[in-house]
Amino acid sequence: MAVLVTGAAGFIGYHTVKRLCLDGLDVIGIDNLNDYYSVTLKQARLDRLSELQGFHFQTMDIVDKPALMTLFEDHRFTEVVHLAAQAGVRYSMDNPDVYVQSNLVGFLNVLEACRHYRPAHLIYASSSSVYGGNSALPFSVNDAVEHPVSLYAATKRANELLADSYCHLYGLKASGLRLFTVYGPWGRPDMALFKFTEAILQGRPIDIYNHGQMARDFTFVDDIVESIVRLRPKPPVSDKEAEGVNRIFNIGRGLPVSLLDFVDCLEAALGIKAHRNFLPMQAGDVLKTWADVSALSDWVGFTPQVEVEAGVTQFVRCYRHFYQV
Repeated sequence: MAVLVTGAAGFIGYHTVKRLCLDGLDVIGIDNLNDYYSVTLKQARLDRLSELQGFHFQTMDIVDKPALMTLFEDHRFTEVVHLAAQAGVRYSMDNPDVYVQSNLVGFLNVLEACRHYRPAHLIYASSSSVYGGNSALPFSVNDAVEHPVSLYAATKRANELLADSYCHLYGLKASGLRLFTVYGPWGRPDMALFKFTEAILQGRPIDIYNHGQMARDFTFVDDIVESIVRLRPKPPVSDKEAEGVNRIFNIGRGLPVSLLDFVDCLEAALGIKAHRNFLPMQAGDVLKTWADVSALSDWVGFTPQVEVEAGVTQFVRCYRHFYQV
């Protein structure tokens, strides 16, 4: 009996696998190790995970339905933590087919495997991007989310609807996590914190969109993992025990930080001033995100709490060590 983590070589997947193994669980991790960003970084994460007792890795793409079904048949997972996806709002504008395959076909395959092999709980990553251009703040899981402003957001909203359908039809228990701007050690090179850090250390200017008039509910990766760990043994329930449930949770710090303040924190951690290149708003971006995390707090008694100053400092320390800067 084991827990499955898809996207195990990814940023959040790495931290999730590490925590589950340290908690004494057996974890099967899968990842297709695609080249959307540095495979070397993904392999470095896996090398660290390979040292942990209870971790087993297989290179696998969730689009490969026969392989995925065989994996589920062989292991009969107690829980599934589905983190594999094609990420990135801007990349989706140039490569839509990749998102359809990974985020739609791949997720449908995961649901089909869960339908047949019945894990007690499916936890899957959605995104705060599903809120699109919503103006009512903070964003609540009870808000209407029918107007995504990017293809990436549309695929994540589609995931939530697919999960609703499968839970209703087949009695699955699922928790969808709307993640808010996750950052931290071992973060992705396509994310702002990584790109800003790299540019500042190389003496290059950093691009700041909408002239800095943006804010994000930056959420440290350890708070995401703590939420997953607490949710894992607590699948959603309904009045009828045999009835399936798909419940949505926001996972964010619950405190928006302006982009310029975020850059200030990074400058302080690096001890270097950035050359700031102010640019107009980009297509697919939103002005502000802010999570109402009351559903998460009520269900598992936890609220994300790592402050940006501390989280950015941890990222910079990891970056300097890994890249020997």
